[in-house]
Amino acid sequence: MGKFVVFEGPEGGGKTLQAGLLADTLRIAGLDVVQTREPGGTRVGDKIRSVLLELGDYTILPETEVLLLAAARAQHVREVIHPALERGAWVICDRFVDSTYAYQVGGSGLDLGPIRTIQAFATNGLEPDIRILLDVPVATGLQRRYADAESVNRIDLADITYHQRVRDQYLALAAGNPRGWVVIDAQGSADSVQTIVWRQVRESLAIA
Repeated sequence: MGKFVVFEGPEGGGKTLQAGLLADTLRIAGLDVVQTREPGGTRVGDKIRSVLLELGDYTILPETEVLLLAAARAQHVREVIHPALERGAWVICDRFVDSTYAYQVGGSGLDLGPIRTIQAFATNGLEPDIRILLDVPVATGLQRRYADAESVNRIDLADITYHQRVRDQYLALAAGNPRGWVVIDAQGSADSVQTIVWRQVRESLAIA
């Protein structure tokens, strides 16, 4: 089996950038790498992503978010992630299950119990080998997001107290499973964060 690395964190932490940089580094090292993201990663998932994130004149309930995300995730795991891992590839993913726990449980206040059951069904029990939490203060992260007006999505526009609950939930998830998470202060430059990410991945997953 390959290795499954997931980048998590609040808005503006640089997950997409750092996932790409890690994927490039691993490819240079001669490894088979699949870089992907959630929601998305498949044709079905990308359509669901559009519904979840686009700015529209409709309201999406938190319960609906959970179910749409789980549908996209089920497709993603079976179509992309699991086949890649079975052939021995490294899968680098921008968000996975813990985003649902952070946003829909932490941010929106839904009950964790049924959501865990839904996620177990969607993923068939698949767990990352390592979760990298790129942590930034909420104000810093949102400032970064708003700086690129064309990329601002529906979630970005939630109030700041929602985003603070999301960040707090991420930190609680990492504190509750310190062996499964690496927490990195992502306020520094992209280069400095990349250096830390690579060091942590090498140490955690025993890359020579």
